[in-house]
Amino acid sequence: MSQTPTLASRYGTPRRGLPKRTARILVVVALVVGIAVAGWLTVLSTTRNAVTSKDIGFRTPDSWHAELDFAVTKDASASAVCAVKALSETYAVVGYREVAIGPDRTATGTTTSLTTAAIRTESAAVSAMVDSCWLTSR
Repeated sequence: MSQTPTLASRYGTPRRGLPKRTARILVVVALVVGIAVAGWLTVLSTTRNAVTSKDIGFRTPDSWHAELDFAVTKDASASAVCAVKALSETYAVVGYREVAIGPDRTATGTTTSLTTAAIRTESAAVSAMVDSCWLTSR
């Protein structure tokens, strides 16, 4: 007659899990750290890519051209690129251009520069606007 070993003798005694209080504390600490990291990354990305634009006005001298006046606010030492577009009366893009805005070497801190962009169009435009702006590494 053979003896069968018990599970404990074959595999060892089972491990005890974390106490409920310790598990809760670890979950709370992980959540707090996760929220702090997400907040830090949000602040870092908004300050690093801090460039805003505002449309001032536009003109359409003829069916093949549009001109857009806009303001760009950014750090004086940074360079930015803004994508501008002209739209038809059905909101179709009939002209597109990327405009580079260089650094302002005479100022420090945050500056606002006024820019006029001439956009060639493929048909008559009824409006023009800044689509987006971003900082460049130039």
